[in-house]
Amino acid sequence: MLDPNFWNDQNAAQTIINEANALKATVSEYTELTDIQENLEMTVELLREEPDEDLLAELATELEAFKAKLADFELQLLLSEPYDKNNAILELHPGAGGTESQDWGSMLLRMYTRWAEKRGFKVETMDYLPGDEAGIKSVTLSIKGHNAYGYLKAEKGVHRLVRISPFDSSGRRHTSFVSCEVMPEFNEEIEIDVRTEDLKIDTYRATGAGGQHINTTDSAVRITHLPTGVVVQCQAERSQIKNREKAMNMLKAKLYQLEIEKQQAELDEIRGDQKEIGWGSQIRSYVFHPYSMVKDHRTSEETGNTGAVMDGDLDAFIHAYLRSQL
Repeated sequence: MLDPNFWNDQNAAQTIINEANALKATVSEYTELTDIQENLEMTVELLREEPDEDLLAELATELEAFKAKLADFELQLLLSEPYDKNNAILELHPGAGGTESQDWGSMLLRMYTRWAEKRGFKVETMDYLPGDEAGIKSVTLSIKGHNAYGYLKAEKGVHRLVRISPFDSSGRRHTSFVSCEVMPEFNEEIEIDVRTEDLKIDTYRATGAGGQHINTTDSAVRITHLPTGVVVQCQAERSQIKNREKAMNMLKAKLYQLEIEKQQAELDEIRGDQKEIGWGSQIRSYVFHPYSMVKDHRTSEETGNTGAVMDGDLDAFIHAYLRSQL
């Protein structure tokens, strides 16, 4: 950073700064954990010399908090895959079921947004297509933060909801499915040869529920990669040039993921078994009726507190999945 030419390439400079800040945070957290451990050991020694019920209760509380903090720190160190530290691109696509599935998509959108905000991550809507009556037809988010992809790769798959439908006047129980795709976000980390003649680029007016999703110029960009059929869209910016740049980065991420899949013997290591957004392919079930439970079918992690999960309390499921991959 002291190099006089450090800021000549601002993107590269920012990447280095982010990496340095992440390393500093890791060292700082380790130092903090060490200090807490020493304080706990001192408290234990005091209790051996002079038992005290209030101090013992305080020690028990502090020990539980320490164990949780230590487990989270350990997990961060385990996120060592090449692109775990990257920002993430998250896409939600409702399955068959019309308004039911589209509403479920908007509920998951809120859930992931809240999870990201609790972690201090920045969430940017890259593309948004509203549902016909309620919910969403699709949404693409850029979630920016250290290890965002490392954590969110645990969410790839089909998410199943069972509930009494608010859209059914007869009050019947409905099952809905939404597919969640997660990819690492790239800037200049990888080199993928994308030929201009292989691209079909369309521009259109941004659409959505208002605010950042809508304007009066053809600033939104859709890029189709003809050889693979991969389609990406971006309408986050008012500038067509910026939207095109972001769409190209999204395309690079998708093409990179396709290359990984070709080299993997088991596709579920990268994207999960998502051939159909429906029965038998779900990674997690969210049951609101006739009982309350969220269960991950890959790890058997479950909870009855559905409200907390829908408010973004996903860490138990993410941790269980990542530990199962060791």
